Amino acid sequence: MTGARPEQDVRRRAAYLRGHRAEWLALAALMLKGYWPIGRRVSFAGGEIDLIVQRGKTIAFVEVKARPRRDDAREAIDAAKRRRFSRAVRAWIGHNAWSAGMTFRADAVFVGARDWPAHVADAFTIEGM
Repeated sequence: MTGARPEQDVRRRAAYLRGHRAEWLALAALMLKGYWPIGRRVSFAGGEIDLIVQRGKTIAFVEVKARPRRDDAREAIDAAKRRRFSRAVRAWIGHNAWSAGMTFRADAVFVGARDWPAHVADAFTIEGM
C-alpha cells in the first residue's frame, strides 16, 4: 500500500497514461519526419530520456511534454529537468560507444490535447557537453 489516497492514485494513473500516449504520438510524428527509434523511456544516472531517435548521423534525445494546451507544454522543461535530462544523456553516450562521431542534440516534442505534436529541434543545450 502506497499510503496515497484513491483520488491521488487515479490522477497519477491518468497522468501516466497521458504521458504514454503523448510519447507514442511524438514518436509517430518523428518517424514521419524520417527519424528511427533507438530507445524509449531510457533511464540513466537518475534521469529519464523519453525518446532517443536517429536520422542520418544525428542522434536526438527527446523530451516529450503533454499539457491540455501545447503552449503550456513548452513552459514545462525547467532548469532542474534539463540537468537531470543532460546527466542521463551523458551516461547514455558513455554506455554506447557505437555512437562516437555522431552529432548529439536535445530536442523537444510538445503535445496539446487536440494538436499534432510540435517538434522543436535543438530545443535546449545538453549541459556538460
